[in-house]
Amino acid sequence: MKKNVENILLGVGGEGEEGAEFFPLITDEGPNFVFNIGEDESIPVLPLRNVVLFPDVVLPVSLGRKRSLNAVKATYRNHNYLGAFTQKDAHVDAPELDDIFPVGCVAQVIKILELPDGSTTAILQGKHRIKLTSYSSERLYYKGTVSSYPEQLDDSVSRKDFNALIEALKDVAFRIVKGSSSMPNGLSFAIRNIEGSVQLINFIAANFNLSVEDRQRLLETTSIYERAYTLLGLLNQELQLVEVKMAIQAKTQEGIDQQQREYYLQQQMKAIQEEMGDSSSKDVEKLKEKAKGKKWTEEVKKVFETELSKLERTPVTSHDYGVQLNYVETIVNLPWGEYTKDSHSIKKAKSVLDRDHYGMEKVKDRILEHLAVMKLKGDMKSPIVCLYGPPGVGKTSLGKSIAESLNRKYVRISLGGLHDEAEIRGHRRTYIGAMPGRIIQSLQKAESSNPVFILDEIDKVCNDMKGDPESALLEVLDPEQNIAFHDNFLDIDYDLSHVMFIATANNLNTISQPLLDRMELIEVSGYITEEKIQIALRHLIPNELEKHGLTSDQVSFSADVLEKIITSYTRESGVRELEKLISKVMRKVAYKIAVKEEYNPVITKDSLADYLGVERYSHDEYQGNDFAGVVTGLAWTAVGGEILFVETSLSKSKAPKLTLTGSLGDVMKESAVLALEYIRAHADYWNIPNDVFEENSIHVHVPEGAVPKDGPSAGVTMTTSIVSALTKRKVRKNLAMTGEITLRGKVLPVGGIREKILAAKRAGIKDIILCEENKKDIEEIKPEYLKGLTFHYVNTIKDVTDFALLDEKVD
Repeated sequence: MKKNVENILLGVGGEGEEGAEFFPLITDEGPNFVFNIGEDESIPVLPLRNVVLFPDVVLPVSLGRKRSLNAVKATYRNHNYLGAFTQKDAHVDAPELDDIFPVGCVAQVIKILELPDGSTTAILQGKHRIKLTSYSSERLYYKGTVSSYPEQLDDSVSRKDFNALIEALKDVAFRIVKGSSSMPNGLSFAIRNIEGSVQLINFIAANFNLSVEDRQRLLETTSIYERAYTLLGLLNQELQLVEVKMAIQAKTQEGIDQQQREYYLQQQMKAIQEEMGDSSSKDVEKLKEKAKGKKWTEEVKKVFETELSKLERTPVTSHDYGVQLNYVETIVNLPWGEYTKDSHSIKKAKSVLDRDHYGMEKVKDRILEHLAVMKLKGDMKSPIVCLYGPPGVGKTSLGKSIAESLNRKYVRISLGGLHDEAEIRGHRRTYIGAMPGRIIQSLQKAESSNPVFILDEIDKVCNDMKGDPESALLEVLDPEQNIAFHDNFLDIDYDLSHVMFIATANNLNTISQPLLDRMELIEVSGYITEEKIQIALRHLIPNELEKHGLTSDQVSFSADVLEKIITSYTRESGVRELEKLISKVMRKVAYKIAVKEEYNPVITKDSLADYLGVERYSHDEYQGNDFAGVVTGLAWTAVGGEILFVETSLSKSKAPKLTLTGSLGDVMKESAVLALEYIRAHADYWNIPNDVFEENSIHVHVPEGAVPKDGPSAGVTMTTSIVSALTKRKVRKNLAMTGEITLRGKVLPVGGIREKILAAKRAGIKDIILCEENKKDIEEIKPEYLKGLTFHYVNTIKDVTDFALLDEKVD
């Protein structure tokens, strides 16, 4: 684009030297200029102070030194060119070669202007980049030999990337011009109309607020792409400064005008309200319309009308208006007397519960019993149930299934870490920002007064100076009190008796006794391996297939493979870790499909290591009956049943003693002492000579010494082990046992029977000795889990040894 001389000089200033405040324009000659000069030929040199001349840029320069004025006039008179080089130090009046940057620009003197104040300004036009090779001071002006130093376009940079960089430069430049009060808006117009990329880079470098050092660094950069990239970084720094300045100015102005603005806004609001009518009347009309269909009592209706009239009298501009409006809206939004119609279909409820959850028979039976009573009576207070058990067994998700089976709304609040009583009962309206408690808020969301309400993690409620939320829950969960639940914000009694509260907990020990008394406790025990397999086949695998976009043809698991995953890769009561491992397999299969890698869609035991790595855990196997004193016991753990071995050995000793090893707890140690004392008292029954106890120390050990063990259920196992060691009698093959003992030789029942017998079955056990009273526990277990096992019920220790010990002698 061509410019007249009159349009070139936008601003000239400075201190009478070459330095000037300027706004350079651009020429359209660009790469068409050819610079030819002989090797020994010299040209006039013009040292510049505080400015850098770029190729294609037109620059006004104020001339203060006589040598500089002579050089410009001579060049202009001879229609020749001069070399413009920037000084390193602007304060040097007679610069030598070391005082000048070596890279500069060939310049043409377009015009010399004599200004009214007596100063002289030259209009220079940059033509081509050059390098100063020698420098001398002649009588009239400085001269020097130079060589061409052309710019280069980097061939390795794609045109697309270079264009993107140019657009980024334009964008930042526009934003700087817009945000800076010291830069004329005409710069944006100039930048928008420059067509050449190189000319645009040089124009911005010369025009924007950069230091002389930064400008010179840009001029010395040979690669156009690198010059543009460096320039973009410098502009971004400048943009940050501009934005900070704008933010500071805005904050300052805001602080000054705050009161005045608020006054004007209030006046405008008044004028708008007068023009459009008072908005409070619209709020009141909406509330009255909502209240028409409410099934509330006369007491609630009276409170609502009273509070609504207060709202009508409160000015809209008053702070109290928002508080009062919030309160009235809370009253009218609550589902007073609104109930969803319960489904009395026991068949449907059973189908939904069985579809979503495997096992949990006790919980399902309790829900179905409730439905049966509702079907006969027509209405009854909902039960308050607490499901307790280890994590990951489905306590929380069971609530959704119960809600669906009853055709009720579902709401849930998490009580974990709750430490403020107001979260349950709400805040009084005298507090700023007061709101109802989470019980009332949840009922508003449910839009029903009889939802299934899950109180999750009720055992993790905390107490502190803000109150005791657990005590506040006493009113919520008491069937005699929750018919008139009082929320501090609502300040009206609300009937919660039709809400089915289902609390969940992991540990009952942290729940206060009064709260426990108000709930019906149902234990949700951990799943056994067989149940986990069914849960995986029915729920986990189909869900994960859907999540990962796979089909059963692309990946499948057999029951044996799932059992391997459960026993060798997990240690949990629930199925969360199992779900993660199945998901891990799915992800690896999805990857193989995505990269078109061949694989076997049927997951096998041998291929598990490729998907899940090496096995993390191992189960004990039955070790035979080749040694006397080694007996297999059964133990319960939080992640299922296990078998354990009790080993007893004798050693000659002058001071006989009983030694117990294997990280045994106090109860287990007491069981060993009881066993030995009973055997000593009844040694004749097993034909044990008395001198055996006087001459031998007895050592009882339970392997895996690093694992703590405790509980009374190993009593019969320890007794049998000691008798076998003392009599050298062989223990019956494939036998395991569990039961507590007394000093009189009685065998008492123990817990965890289901988990224990399944652990025995996995270990290859065929016969199991149990207390007679544990027979009822066996009858509750599904017959398919008992296949291949024979149970022997006993009442005394003698019954145990009579069956467990053979007449055959072993060492």
